Amino acid sequence: MATILVTGGAGFIGSHYIQFMLDHTDHTVINVDSLTYSANRFNNIDAELNPQYQFVQVDLTDPLQVSQLFDRFSFTDVVHFAAESHVDRSIHLGAEPFLMTNVMGTYRLLEEVRRRGIERFIQISTDEVYGDFPHGSANEETNLSPGNPYAASKAGADLLCMSYANTYNLPIIITRCTNNYGPRQHPEKLIPKMIQSLRAGKPVTLYGDGSMQRDWIYVHDHCTGVEAVRTKGNSGEIYHIGSGKPIPNLEVAKMVCDFMKASYSLIEFIDDRPGHDTRYCLDNTKINQELGWNPTMTWEDGITTTMDWYQSQTVWWSGVKY
Repeated sequence: MATILVTGGAGFIGSHYIQFMLDHTDHTVINVDSLTYSANRFNNIDAELNPQYQFVQVDLTDPLQVSQLFDRFSFTDVVHFAAESHVDRSIHLGAEPFLMTNVMGTYRLLEEVRRRGIERFIQISTDEVYGDFPHGSANEETNLSPGNPYAASKAGADLLCMSYANTYNLPIIITRCTNNYGPRQHPEKLIPKMIQSLRAGKPVTLYGDGSMQRDWIYVHDHCTGVEAVRTKGNSGEIYHIGSGKPIPNLEVAKMVCDFMKASYSLIEFIDDRPGHDTRYCLDNTKINQELGWNPTMTWEDGITTTMDWYQSQTVWWSGVKY
């Protein structure tokens, strides 16, 4: 039985991964989170009484806290979700928190992995490190070309991981995923933000003309992909996790309006944000052929399930921090 450290486990994707692990394995899961605004220890995961689970509040940028964490537990695996991830915040509020969490936090973990002999370190990254991809799909050999401070901080963390794998022969694997969606996502993100706006009778705002395309993956599919990589992936490798079907933001907005029985006239176009990438898309061939993973949730079923969940919630909405 493994003891797995999951960083950022009080956030959206990390909490779903923890729930997946508790439901499908007998591993011990230690959830480490600094509990910033986008995390919710109790709203996002219901496992406090599970003997396989323990929560510890840790600031990953603090070397003493990280060292004490590794002194306290004997981890076999680290799955590193923790990150500042909202592009708009990295542009308008400044990049320093992104550099500290995404680069320095990753560095602190890597140093402990180097000292402690961890069996597997999974770096959870993003398609945004490739920058704008107007045609085709990026593969794992595509050059990094991040177009905003958030993406640059994730690219920096990825390169740091690769350097540690090469220099110290550490068992590090990088996954890069596309846009996640599903229940419990913070409403700064596109789909819950749209639903929240329409619930309040407010317009849905889209940057530019709404033509920007994103490849969407249901959060549970992302979790199964990460677990396939953790259990079957090869050290030193990069694996893409996505659906390979980019969708324009305007189409997403119309689907949400249809579900909410709202007029398209509530879709409002605003000035584009600086350096806005027009399209992301990942090639999943490698993870499919080497590890046998494919997404199982269709976009139509996933978005319906997601919107049903948000519409049924009252307590969850009231517990969200901004």
